[in-house]
Amino acid sequence: MTGHTTARQRLTAELLDALRTDGGVRVVTGEPGCGRTTFLDHAARLFRAGPVRHIRSDQVHELDDTLRTATAAGPVLLCVDDAHLWDAPARAALARTAARIRETGVRAALLVTVPDHRRVAPELADLPVLRLGPLTPADAALLVRDAADEGVDPAVREELITAAEGNPALLLALVRRLSPAQLGGRRALPPSLVTGEVLAEVAGDRLPDDPGGLPLTTAAAARATGEEDADEELVLRACPSAIAEPLPDLLTRGEGRLRFRSALMLRAVYATAPPGRRRAAHLALADAATEPDELLPLLHRSWAVTGPAPAVAASLTRAVTDPACTAPPALRRRALTRAADLTPDGAERARRHLAAAQQALLAGHTADALHLLEQARDRSAPASVRGGAELVRGAVLLADGPVEDARESFLLAAGLLPPPAAARATLAAADAAWSAGDPTACLSALAPARTPPALPLAEACVRVPRSGTPTAPGAPAARRDATAPRTAYIPPTSPPQNGTMPTDPVPDGDPSRDHRDGLRAVLLARFDLAAAPLRRVVDNGLRGSDADHLLRSAAAALMLGDVTSARRAGARALAAARTSGSAALEPRALEYLAYAELRAGRHPLARTHAEEGLRTAARAGQRNTAAHHHAVLALAASIEGETDLVAEHAEAALRTARRHGLAQAATLAHWAAARADLGAGRPREAAQRLGPLVLPGARRGHFAVWMLAVPCFVEATASAGRPQHAAAVVESFALWAACGADPQAPSQLLRCRALLAAPDSADELYRRALDRHDDTAGDFERARTELLYGKWLRRRRRLREARTRLEEARLGFERCGARLWAQQAAAELRAGGAAPTAVPAASPGNGDLARLTPQQLRIARCVAEGATNREVALSLSVSTRTVDYHLRNVFATLGLRSRVELVRLVEQEEKTGARL
Repeated sequence: MTGHTTARQRLTAELLDALRTDGGVRVVTGEPGCGRTTFLDHAARLFRAGPVRHIRSDQVHELDDTLRTATAAGPVLLCVDDAHLWDAPARAALARTAARIRETGVRAALLVTVPDHRRVAPELADLPVLRLGPLTPADAALLVRDAADEGVDPAVREELITAAEGNPALLLALVRRLSPAQLGGRRALPPSLVTGEVLAEVAGDRLPDDPGGLPLTTAAAARATGEEDADEELVLRACPSAIAEPLPDLLTRGEGRLRFRSALMLRAVYATAPPGRRRAAHLALADAATEPDELLPLLHRSWAVTGPAPAVAASLTRAVTDPACTAPPALRRRALTRAADLTPDGAERARRHLAAAQQALLAGHTADALHLLEQARDRSAPASVRGGAELVRGAVLLADGPVEDARESFLLAAGLLPPPAAARATLAAADAAWSAGDPTACLSALAPARTPPALPLAEACVRVPRSGTPTAPGAPAARRDATAPRTAYIPPTSPPQNGTMPTDPVPDGDPSRDHRDGLRAVLLARFDLAAAPLRRVVDNGLRGSDADHLLRSAAAALMLGDVTSARRAGARALAAARTSGSAALEPRALEYLAYAELRAGRHPLARTHAEEGLRTAARAGQRNTAAHHHAVLALAASIEGETDLVAEHAEAALRTARRHGLAQAATLAHWAAARADLGAGRPREAAQRLGPLVLPGARRGHFAVWMLAVPCFVEATASAGRPQHAAAVVESFALWAACGADPQAPSQLLRCRALLAAPDSADELYRRALDRHDDTAGDFERARTELLYGKWLRRRRRLREARTRLEEARLGFERCGARLWAQQAAAELRAGGAAPTAVPAASPGNGDLARLTPQQLRIARCVAEGATNREVALSLSVSTRTVDYHLRNVFATLGLRSRVELVRLVEQEEKTGARL
């Protein structure tokens, strides 16, 4: 079964790689149906270093002889399946063998499987554990494909994968339950895919004989909130008879919480209990609540009723919409879904399903949101509800789908919603057009009915009259003064709509109105009109704690070029999203924060935020947001000189960008790849990459971003001996710099002019560029100017001056971790006759680890802490292949042969104070 084994084979190979080298023991565990036996079979097939022995309980007395005989010829792999079924003496003998392997360093590996739905036997409790997690969606899809005799409809496949929650055995049971017509999407699926019967089949005899009492009450409490655990005090008040009894083996406690050892057993205990006992458990939990009028007790009480219950549904809805309600979006979604189930009126039921879909979106459950939108379809529903459904659908697509489709959904919503909410929908349509790189569509969504067409931003930015003063189209000559906005055109897509109902009126002074006016002025290059509304958006957002308003504040600050306010707003939006449980806003807040740190020249912080953003975007199902985080990571890696990492993140960003039409992420990814070429000393390749992005034509990059790549293009063409190709682009960049579009642009413009200037004027231009760098932060850009100036001086035999500039460049690159760029500066110093200067990657006295690249250092430290390659990949948001590649280089660079030696080296250098 390929779908079941692909990810597990990779994990097995990583485990065996470590065990083959050093020997060791692992207790392989996981919930029922997770595939422990299959994992063990894969390990046996993949082990090539020596013999494999499958040990039964009646063979335990032969373990010592087996170990002695096998290890004389080479390593041996001992496999023990379902050790929990062995008797205590046999397990004790097994534990003694494990201790011998671990303590004596004998070349052997021992894999023991036990389930995790009950506590591990005491004889095995101290052994290292490898827990098999759920299948990835990709591997689950492969398993469905292999298990079905005929084709499976993609929508049905997604339903199955979501319902199985990554459990292979449950997924196979669901596939077997459906007919070929249902799998192919030709017949409707059952109302409930995961029934008690299916769960009982997977759980088997592991279910307790009595499904009531404390296990059922705990399961009811956890299922109500959707969490993995429950409040122990509440559960014991609801089930007082359990206070004096020992805790059932299925449960564990900690920090005032009760939880099942296995998520599957939680589902199975709840689903297999008789309906009457489930209702009684919920009623007991509602009666045990200290605040009976709060949302959670009302939700428990709603599960104690049967049939339509309009009054109960109304109570739930009032509790959700109460301004004093502090429940997270996930709980609100459950309450509104239950309210819809109890509502007999079709139109009102559709309205409540729509409200539930909005909360599901905020909770980061996009598939659930789309499913609820389907249920919200009702012919009797008013236009405002149908428009609200399109608004939510557009928000889902904007984060995880073709952005042009999102724009159409928003425009359809605008035609169905009343004026205030329609204005919000048109702003969202402009956001989608911005992501697609379509300035005409963006202006069309923002412009009043009689606004004449305008030029795209890249062309309309400014027109220069003969006096040389830049002006916006149709505007008087602009003046460069303190009131002119500093517009940094690298904002990510605008934030999703807030959690209010789409039919709610928009109050006067709503920031979305100012955001719309400011964005439209930016697109028309009327920067004099953009500053005031955008500044109001920034200030109003920072005065409050609403995550949605803070995200708008961050977006406006980025357009104003106020990276300090953008960082503040992004950080506060992140805190607000985490506090409120808005999982959909968390990756977006990290996206704004990462971009702001990148614009501020704080590349390590940008990288940290983007790595976390990738993980949260994956959990929230936001592939478009993930693409932006990949682009940030590619840009950060291009500074640090990690070309393989640049390629991986750039390709990941481009994969989604091509499929979903994300022009901005694609432009940034290409720019990152070109900058990596420059850092590696490949200017011709960099110029070839950047030419289509910055030169006029159909392939030019995103209208708000391509200008940022111009300095790299000018440097690449000049270094490649083709400066004539960049002359026209420099004039466009001059207009950009005159607009105050980017704090770095004035110094970059002077550097570009110096690269193309005659020898008698280049010197002065380089000096002026360095003077302008003093006005802005960021070591990297200044160091690039110092490097280029130093090269220019050296080629004119002004060696003393060249050494000063090149040494400044080298130090600047070292401060921001730009290793390859620092090596360029060091090479220029050597070419100018200076004594060889060691860069950090090879500096003596810093310990062996100082010879590693930044990414190699991160991986080495993770591995030294005991992480597997897969865990390192998840932590750093890279592929296991990248981790494998870097780890091989770590071993080669440091002359190590095993992970044990790496652990010893890291511990030794940490003890001696070596800087990692």
